[in-house]
Amino acid sequence: MTTTADLPVVVIGAGPAGLAAAAHLVERGIEPLVLEAGPTAATAVRGWSHVRLFSTWSELTDPAAEKLLAPTGWAKPDADACPTGADWTAQYLQPLADALGDKVRYGASVTGVSLLGRDRIVDADREQQPFTIRVKLADGAEERILGRAVIDASGTWSTPSPVGADGLPALGEQAASARISYRIPDLKDPAVRARYAGKRTAVIGSGASAFTALAALADVAKDEPGTRSVWILRRGISGSTFGGGSADQLPARGALGLAAKAAVDHGYADAVTGFRTEVIEPTGDDRLVLAGEDGRRLDPVDEIIVLTGLRPDLSFLSELRLALDERLQAPVELAPLIDPNQHSCGTVHPHGHRELSHPEQGVYLVGMKSYGRAPTFLAMTGYEQARSVTAAIAGDTESADRVELTLPETGVCGGAGLFDDPAAGQADEGGCCAPAPALVQLGVGAALPAPTAEGPASGGCCGS
Repeated sequence: MTTTADLPVVVIGAGPAGLAAAAHLVERGIEPLVLEAGPTAATAVRGWSHVRLFSTWSELTDPAAEKLLAPTGWAKPDADACPTGADWTAQYLQPLADALGDKVRYGASVTGVSLLGRDRIVDADREQQPFTIRVKLADGAEERILGRAVIDASGTWSTPSPVGADGLPALGEQAASARISYRIPDLKDPAVRARYAGKRTAVIGSGASAFTALAALADVAKDEPGTRSVWILRRGISGSTFGGGSADQLPARGALGLAAKAAVDHGYADAVTGFRTEVIEPTGDDRLVLAGEDGRRLDPVDEIIVLTGLRPDLSFLSELRLALDERLQAPVELAPLIDPNQHSCGTVHPHGHRELSHPEQGVYLVGMKSYGRAPTFLAMTGYEQARSVTAAIAGDTESADRVELTLPETGVCGGAGLFDDPAAGQADEGGCCAPAPALVQLGVGAALPAPTAEGPASGGCCGS
């Protein structure tokens, strides 16, 4: 007779954290079943394959995964190099999925998770029931899979945040969708480059993704006359706006902020501060005008790139009893440790299964999904989560509780709309009003304006 213990642990998502969890389960003799909605491993990472990570290879591979890969002849890349998303996929993630073999199923989109015969209302015998996972296959067929535990590593890539500072799409945002991108454009692709070359593009966001887009558009502007950017921030420019710079312990992350600063310093972009978009209006000449909550209207743009963060899709978990923080949508015990009002990537406290647990025993959110709307996530954090959670599932509480992680400090990360408090870093200055919206052109040799607000930059640490 099949018992719950005989069932696989179902892992949702064949990205970095999901594949690491599967590798740790294999190492412990537990059968994983990884369900990936896309046709290959790391579908989300492939979506930003042209972007270079600021983490090095030494921080992007998991120890259990390396052991699984070793018999295949896999060789770890140069530990000090920073790969692109394409490199990470081709040289590590897809080989890892291949090593797991039929333990990974592609074209399997999870549409619901519950307990067998129990919706979220029923109390009786919940802990004795296996999980039931509803899957929609690539051909449209549906299937039900039973599991002893569920590890949701589906990430947040599929649900980017909108333009509106209130968390809702700006009025007119959906109607203008053909001119709006929520991804960092690959400007080495001729077709993509043609979309932005010679055009005026609004870049909305203030984190690493926005830095990348601004720097890339500046490179296009050097060769393509008329290419301009307008950088839209919901808060002011301060000393922390461009990240940790040369003091960042992740040098590539610091260099990214410096590259964005150079882009505006050399006049390739204007900066609009304290601007919260309320309406996107079309013009008669097929352009777009952004109108702010304060009534201001910006000059027309041809394209908009929205990089205001990501958020988790919790819809298919609605029949489970989860304990999520009301602000971040992260597990309640984890949320205070990753609050971007207080923490950067490098100041997040090590955490494991206890912080990731829910009232529903046996279900865990790991990787970027576990961070909800907080963008302070690094890949090695997800690997340690996977190790601790799989140890807990195996009943090895001692190992599960032994959470150790050393993260590189400095640099700044944060979430869109979380740092608008004008008193942040200015407790002694008084006042309750946000800095006045301003258009600032940062030309060659121009000094940054005096700080008006402090705190992490928005948009996320990296694609890892």
